[in-house]
Amino acid sequence: MSRRAGVFVTRRPRLVLFAALVFLLLSAVFGAEATGRLKTQGYDDPRSESSRAARVAAEHLGASPNLVVVAQARAGSVDDPAARSAGEALTARLRTQPHVSGVTSYWTGNAAELRSRDGRAAMLVAHVAGEGEQLGTRVKQLSKELTTPTAATTALTVHAGGPALIDAELQDLSESDLKRAESVVLPGTLILLVLVFGSVVAAALPLLIGVLAIAGTLLVLSVLGAVTDVSVFALNLTTALGLGLGIDYGLLVVSRFREELADGHGPRSAALRTVRTAGHTILFSAATVSAALATLLVFPPYFLRSFAYAGIAVVAIAAVSAVTVLPALLALLGKRVNAWAVPWRRRAHAGSESRFWRRLSQIVVRRPLIAALPVIGLLVVLAGPFAHAGFATPDERALPVSSSSRQTGDLVRGAFDMNGPSALTVVMTGQASPPAREDYARRLSALPQVAQVVGPEGSFRHSAKAAVSGSPGSAARPVGDGPTRLSVVPQADPRSRAAQQLVHAVRATPAPAGTDVLVGGPSAVLVDAKATVGDRLPLALSLITLTTFVLLLGFTRSLLLPLKAIALNALSLAAVLGAMVWVFQTGHLQHLLHFTPGPLSTTMPVLLFCIVFGLSVDYEVFVLARIKEAHEAGQGNTDSIVSGIAHTGGIVTTAGSLLAFTLLSFGTSQVSLLQFFGIGAGLGVLLDATLVRGVLVPALMRLAGGLNWWAPWPIRRKVPHPAAWAPVATAGRGAPRSAPIHLPPHPRTADSHGAEPVPSALVAVRPGHHEMEEDPS
Repeated sequence: MSRRAGVFVTRRPRLVLFAALVFLLLSAVFGAEATGRLKTQGYDDPRSESSRAARVAAEHLGASPNLVVVAQARAGSVDDPAARSAGEALTARLRTQPHVSGVTSYWTGNAAELRSRDGRAAMLVAHVAGEGEQLGTRVKQLSKELTTPTAATTALTVHAGGPALIDAELQDLSESDLKRAESVVLPGTLILLVLVFGSVVAAALPLLIGVLAIAGTLLVLSVLGAVTDVSVFALNLTTALGLGLGIDYGLLVVSRFREELADGHGPRSAALRTVRTAGHTILFSAATVSAALATLLVFPPYFLRSFAYAGIAVVAIAAVSAVTVLPALLALLGKRVNAWAVPWRRRAHAGSESRFWRRLSQIVVRRPLIAALPVIGLLVVLAGPFAHAGFATPDERALPVSSSSRQTGDLVRGAFDMNGPSALTVVMTGQASPPAREDYARRLSALPQVAQVVGPEGSFRHSAKAAVSGSPGSAARPVGDGPTRLSVVPQADPRSRAAQQLVHAVRATPAPAGTDVLVGGPSAVLVDAKATVGDRLPLALSLITLTTFVLLLGFTRSLLLPLKAIALNALSLAAVLGAMVWVFQTGHLQHLLHFTPGPLSTTMPVLLFCIVFGLSVDYEVFVLARIKEAHEAGQGNTDSIVSGIAHTGGIVTTAGSLLAFTLLSFGTSQVSLLQFFGIGAGLGVLLDATLVRGVLVPALMRLAGGLNWWAPWPIRRKVPHPAAWAPVATAGRGAPRSAPIHLPPHPRTADSHGAEPVPSALVAVRPGHHEMEEDPS
């Protein structure tokens, strides 16, 4: 930060805190509306063929069914008089409900495909009008009414599901999981911070940054939700990154401030020096993480874009709060920041480096190949399962088995021959004669994996006409020259490879002359989603790689170190994705985590990649800057590596562990999407903060030798000096104190309360300057 900004923050701390309080209150009031404005879909490209098919059908033919009701006979079959009477009563009851249309029932719709194989269950489908929270409220109330037995329906057991109820239950579970995670993370993180800082007051300050970041981001999401589509799952990223980065940045600021106090500076001077030093690192870190998250904006699905909105907002607010609000508060607290020190930390001594990390790095650089090869082998083994990854769009199987939508979906898949609710929707526009439409339907019914085709001209199986038109609400007769809808019912699960091949086959089947055809439905959405991600992925990878290379090139003035960082990030991310396939696709740990194994969501690996990549570069900066500083001070390649790891190992591990704790808390979610995100991101942070930064970085730099520091002359001459953000210290307990380059040595002394100043400050030093400016006041 500039000197003027730092002076203002430390001279007007009460004004800064008042502004922060106003911001917090406004965020709490207006951000509370965010939840009601967020949505649970957004996995598809709105410009894709399947999305256009859905829009045309909804506009001209009426919306597709979004409510599925399965009724099971308590005794006998659904054709018994008692069950049939109850089924007809249930159908009549559904038709009389407000906002319900397009009701089709086995008992009244002449649709044999709505009867289960064993005859003990039957299906009803309908459309419930509404959007967002309004639709969720309606469908949940309707589900409750339909599944509650009445005198007329006692012969049946009723289950409700379908897309609308799936969305409503996903939103409810996401919100409840978020509250549960917060109730665990906040006290748990406070306890861990007390152990790190040795003071309750100091430990509470980083949490303040997290609270400000979360509240401010909710305000941003509330505003965005009023003008564009935003996913409800962005709330979970807001909490995870808000607390994680708030703690990360707060750790740097509070630690640096305590060290300045221990050096004899007054509260205001210590706060100013903290803003001028750790503030540079925090703002650079925020820019790095935001750049990685911004690459999500290249993907059309708003599920991914929502994480970019939330991520960039929470990172920016956390960083600004850490370099303004926190220093202002510290300037007022002074030495009271060390109040309520815990007894077992009173005799601890501060140090600028960790003995453990120094010893480990010495072992690594002594035998770099022996140290690196086992770690690389482990990461490669972890990455192996990703070669067999499958991808799908989320459905009710992301919900716990206790949910109504999940139970209904399981019944449909297990008891019924055909996937009527999962049928492909073929929307035909233009003029075609009835014989031409019938011929087209016959040709579609002859395709492999097609169970039935239903259209205005009737029902067709294996090229033969089976019945007059009667379907689960999916076929429509044209009015004049309007569009026509055909329902292509697949034999296979809509997420299977066979169903995806069927989409391509239907799209490849020539339509009647003079018509255009759009193919939609669940399987088509999956095919289009995979194509969208695949088309945009090269651009996203190029942007994130180029951004990382340029940032690290400017930071290190080396060509090799940025390339090494990118390669190691790619290897650790491949290991994380492979581990996620091993857990979530093949089903290991399913009994521990209570999820249903299945293909990975098409969007989650991309999300995981961007988030973990940004955080990894953040930690890479901490390590490389300190190694570079030591090397430019005259130390050799090996000595500078050991010095850099010894000085940064503690802070990277501490920050990474606290962030991983926050992320892993979402592993307890009832929604498998959130479990994937939390466990994957948490594992990525842990691998990066320990094995990659602690072993692979020093080993590979030792093997590279002098090549670490080579760059063409124009780059060495023109790129800004990286010491402007050089990290100084992170210590292990009882470690000896070593002076940072360009600064006077810190005395080995405890603060006035006897508590250990936490050794984790990152400072900025201007090349050629040996002292920081003091607050002129």
